[in-house]
Amino acid sequence: MTTATTRRAERRVSPVFLGILAVTAVTGWATWSGFAARPGIAVFLFVTAAWIVSLCLHEYAHARTALHGGDITVGAKGYLTLNPLKYTHALLSIVLPVLFVIMGGIGLPGGAVFIERGRIRGRWKHSLISAAGPLTNALFAAVCTAPFWLHALDGVPADFQYALAFLALLQVTAAILNFLPVPGLDGYGVIEPWLSYKVKRQVEPFAQFGLLFVFALLWVPSVNTVFFDLVDAVMRGLGVGDFHRYCGQELYRFWQGTPEICQVSP
Repeated sequence: MTTATTRRAERRVSPVFLGILAVTAVTGWATWSGFAARPGIAVFLFVTAAWIVSLCLHEYAHARTALHGGDITVGAKGYLTLNPLKYTHALLSIVLPVLFVIMGGIGLPGGAVFIERGRIRGRWKHSLISAAGPLTNALFAAVCTAPFWLHALDGVPADFQYALAFLALLQVTAAILNFLPVPGLDGYGVIEPWLSYKVKRQVEPFAQFGLLFVFALLWVPSVNTVFFDLVDAVMRGLGVGDFHRYCGQELYRFWQGTPEICQVSP
């Protein structure tokens, strides 16, 4: 198997990731139990830590799929340890997405693992490597919303419901944005292997501006409306209503104060 060519140390989960996971667990417990004096702070820390966990899993999915596709160098690069400090662009993959969550409540897609595509044979493998990241976000969203679509919210504290709803919203926006067929995003990576050499050469110079182009488009009112209508439709399909998402985002921005409507159980 391909994994036999990687050393055990290259696949050992990083203490950095375990630390982030521990923060997620502790703040999740604080959100659930109401232990924190200000619940918004617990929600903020829980959602932020869980969002970073999802970013690590997103990049890990790319790397793990690449490993099985034939790129055995991902182990030596540290990508299989889930350590965000090993990413090619930690700023783009961790810091910037977290800042966008804090400022705008939107899941910014990041791309940071360098895959040696020349080692991989087969267009389907290349497409799957690109799709693995956003598919991880989609799976994360499904897990976060499981209590909603399973109608199992009885006994789940309101603040924890709100936090899960907002965290799921971030995953859905990240998955949708990442799947856009725009150069520089994973969606383009899915279709790129199937394009002609001429088309790929023409598009290549614009790849570094793809993400900026997408966010510029989101400032266009009509495009913004279509995008968030799609996000709303997906969230409703997962059983999460507007109220939960609204209160989740408001609790997350604890420095603005929590609306009274969100201080009452749904």
